[in-house]
Amino acid sequence: MYIHRHSLVHELPGHIKLVAFFAFIIIAVLTPIQQWQSFVGYFLIIFLALALSKLPPLTLAKRATIEFPFIIFAILMPFTAGGEMFDIGPLNLSREGSIAGLNLITKATLGVFCSMILAGSTTAHSLLAGFVRIKTPSLFVQIAAFMIRYLNVINDQMARMKVARESRGFQAQGIRSWPIFTSTLGALFIRSYERGERVHLAMLSRGYAGTLSSLSVENVQPKHWRVGLIFPFLAALSFLIGRVFFS
Repeated sequence: MYIHRHSLVHELPGHIKLVAFFAFIIIAVLTPIQQWQSFVGYFLIIFLALALSKLPPLTLAKRATIEFPFIIFAILMPFTAGGEMFDIGPLNLSREGSIAGLNLITKATLGVFCSMILAGSTTAHSLLAGFVRIKTPSLFVQIAAFMIRYLNVINDQMARMKVARESRGFQAQGIRSWPIFTSTLGALFIRSYERGERVHLAMLSRGYAGTLSSLSVENVQPKHWRVGLIFPFLAALSFLIGRVFFS
C-alpha cells in the first residue's frame, strides 16, 4: 500500500508516525460526538496531513471503501435502536441510535483515513522498525515481519495452483466449484505450514535467536519530532477549543 513520494510525511521515521497516529486516534475517539466543532478541526488536520504527504486523494478514497460495512451498519442504527423517537418526514428515527450512528461514521472515517495516510507514506520495513522502537512485544513484530516477507510467496503458490486447476479443465461454475476451492485452501494451508517449518529450521541453522537484526533503527532528527507531533498537538488544541468555547 506504500506510495512513493518526496514529502515531509514520508521522511518521518516509522516510530514517530506511529506515536502521532495513536495519539491522534485516542484524542478523536475520546471526544464526544456532541462536540462536533472538534471533529471539524480533526478533519482539517487530516486534510493538512494529506496535503503534506502528497498522496493522491482519489487512490486513498478508493482504498477507504473498506469502511462501507460500517457505514451501512451505522445507517441502520437510527431505525433499529430504541429510546426517544423523533420524526423526519415519513421516517420515525431513534435519537440515541442517530447519535450512535453518527458517532460511528465520524470516528471510523477518521480512523480509516489516518490508516490510509500512514500506510501510503510508510514502507513495511519502516513500520516494523517503528514498532520495535516503541517497544512492541517482539513476538508481534516477528509475526508481522514474516507475514509481510512471505506474503508474495503464498500468492505465487496460489497462482501455481490456479494454473494447475485450469490445466486440468477446471472452470468455476457457481456452488458446484466450492468443494474444489475448499480443498485448494486446505492444500495451501498445509504447504504454507510445511514451508514455514523449513524456513524456521533454516533460520535456526543460521543463528536466529528470536530477534530480527535486519530491522535497523532509523536516524531521527529534532525536526522529525516537530513535524510528527504537530498533528496530535493540533488535535489536542481542537479538543480543548471545542470543550472550552462550545460546550
